[in-house]
Amino acid sequence: MAFLIFAVSVAALIVALKVLRDSRPLPGQPTPAERIAGLEERVRDLLSRMTLREKIAQLYGVGVVTATAILAELGDCRRFTSSDDAVRHSGLDVTVHQSDSKRAAGHLSHQGPELLRWALFEAAHQSARRSSPDHDYYLQVAGRIDHNRACLSVARKLCRRAHHILRELGDQALAPVESEPQAEEAIQAAA
Repeated sequence: MAFLIFAVSVAALIVALKVLRDSRPLPGQPTPAERIAGLEERVRDLLSRMTLREKIAQLYGVGVVTATAILAELGDCRRFTSSDDAVRHSGLDVTVHQSDSKRAAGHLSHQGPELLRWALFEAAHQSARRSSPDHDYYLQVAGRIDHNRACLSVARKLCRRAHHILRELGDQALAPVESEPQAEEAIQAAA
């Protein structure tokens, strides 16, 4: 529950940033650019205090935005019995149409959160770099099929890794983020 509240507060800050970009300053008040800079700093501060985000960001290709999206959408991974269930939840699993010994080529199920699929796929694009730990796997799949499907395969691997990280942390993964009173006042003032 605490993590959901955190994700909602980050989303509210992002919406406030978009509104501020379109507003005009009142006399004697900070300009929208100054207010935006303050809110962006607050978002970075909240995210930097989350050890959980740091654990997810250790995955190659995962940054602040993608880590936040992965955390918000995967949430409590104890609800999944295996990492395959997490992949299924993300919608990155391949559907199977099979009858007797005949099997048609499948497609992505798209049955999960679109934001999670996007974040994992964006992070997986980094596997095309030579410095990526998954580069050999990426090359192997890309040689057999193509770039996009290789990135999807790496995205499934990243989803499994994120599941194991969240599962390993257990209750610590859902611990609330402690906020400062002055920061809460800044959020209320921006809204």
